[in-house]
Amino acid sequence: MALEHKPQVIVLDIGLPGADGYELARMLKQHPQLRHIRLVAHTGYGSPEDRRRALEAGFDAHLVKPAELEDLERRCAASAPGRPLL
Repeated sequence: MALEHKPQVIVLDIGLPGADGYELARMLKQHPQLRHIRLVAHTGYGSPEDRRRALEAGFDAHLVKPAELEDLERRCAASAPGRPLL
């Protein structure tokens, strides 16, 4: 879907069935046509270890559910992919 739609931002949960959000983030960031996409984790996993894993997997931002709309908008609109907003 990402190749077809070419989004600027993907808001992604980490606790997914099958491949988790960490794995999906790695796959997206490794793809040459998709690595520019800003990835925002919106998850129930909020420990320091979870935040570290999100950054290592390629997420640009990490929000714990339920996130405030203002926080989500700010992280989605942040200018530079690859610059973490954890």
